[in-house]
Amino acid sequence: MSVKQTLTAIGDPRCMVIHRRWRAILYPLFLYCVSGAAGGYFVWHAVNGERGLKTKDEYEHRIAALRGQLQELKEERALWAHRIALMKGAAIDRDLLEDQARSLLGRVDKNDLVVFLPRPAK
Repeated sequence: MSVKQTLTAIGDPRCMVIHRRWRAILYPLFLYCVSGAAGGYFVWHAVNGERGLKTKDEYEHRIAALRGQLQELKEERALWAHRIALMKGAAIDRDLLEDQARSLLGRVDKNDLVVFLPRPAK
């Protein structure tokens, strides 16, 4: 028996060298995969999450739509305020009051001319 065989049989360092190589390759690969997955998770939520970039754009579009609706409501309110101002106080616009009363009650005056038009076919 030679000296090399006796020393190799005791500790068998060849097996340890292979395990060290696998560890040197697999541990960094595993750590890169885990850190990449964690980073990907956070990036995905930064773009698509509840407070992400896409949600910010959706909020801005919704704000623009609501501002347009607010402007329409302000104009309608101004119209109604003007109509109410005509019916208030000592100087009531009698024609406007009479017209509103007739349209709400569905009545006509005996001197009014009523023209019935045919309904359009659908």
